[in-house]
Order: sequence, then C-alpha cells, then structure tokens
Amino acid sequence: MLTQSSGYATSALACIAAMGGQPILVKEIAEACGIPAPYLAKLIHTLGRKGIVATQRGVGGGVTLAKDAQNLTLFDVCLAMDDPIVQTRCMLGTAECSDERACPAHRFWSAHRMKQIEFLRETTISQIAAFEVRRRMLPKRANESGPISLEVLLNRAANGRAEATGA
Repeated sequence: MLTQSSGYATSALACIAAMGGQPILVKEIAEACGIPAPYLAKLIHTLGRKGIVATQRGVGGGVTLAKDAQNLTLFDVCLAMDDPIVQTRCMLGTAECSDERACPAHRFWSAHRMKQIEFLRETTISQIAAFEVRRRMLPKRANESGPISLEVLLNRAANGRAEATGA
C-alpha cells in the first residue's frame, strides 16, 4: 500500500495531467482531489525539486507536469516521495536479510515485492488521469458530496485565465 503522501501526489499528478498542459493552481488541485491545500503545497514543492512538476508564479502561472504523463510511472512518484514500498527491506525487519542470509519470509517477500515493483513501473500517471476523469464523470447521488468534477475545474481555469488576460 502506498503512503498517504504518495497517494495524494498521485492524485494531484493525475489532476495536473488531465489539464493537458494547462497550468493549474495548487488550491484548485487541492479542491479537485480533496487534499488539504497546505499539505499539497509541500508535496508539490517536493515533486518540483525532483523534476516531476514545474511551477510558475504570477498571472497565468500554476503547476504543470515536467515530464510526459505517459512516461511518468507510479514507481517514479514513489521514489520521489521516498515511499517505503520502493525501498529494499526485509518483511520481518531483519537488517541482515538477503539472498545469502534469508529470513523465513525472504522467498515469499522477494516474489511479492517483485510483483509490486512491476505494477508500479508499468502504471502511468496518464492511466491514473484517465481513470480519474471517468470516475469524476459518473453521476453522483443527490446527497453525495465529493471532489469537484474536472469539467468544473477546467471551466474555472479557463474563466480565470480569461479574467487574468482581460479577455
């Protein structure tokens, strides 16, 4: 399971990818993804230092992907967020565990971990973005609240850019 930081970063990156290269404000991402804005700002800062996103201040600024969403994987995100899922470690916490000095769980954990890493390396932010777009487009029940739809977000972004440029 991914850490909360990696999960939030993945959701935010999917939202950014869904914007198709158009800059989006951190507060808009936070609202769309249901992530606390101050926490998201820290995650975006980390992702920026790792070269995954680019940020631009000022009118027309915001956050964009620094890499193509089709080439950005969950593994890349987990590495950037220092997620334990990508770190080599013993399932039982034994520091000396290796192929040469295997703990009782080593064979099981090695095979299981290889499958996890394979999944993370094969799953792209582009795929996550496509899933999020489909999920957010499903009709909600009248009493159900949740993240803002990407359509509303895109409209807000377009209106905000028009207001900023005086159009």
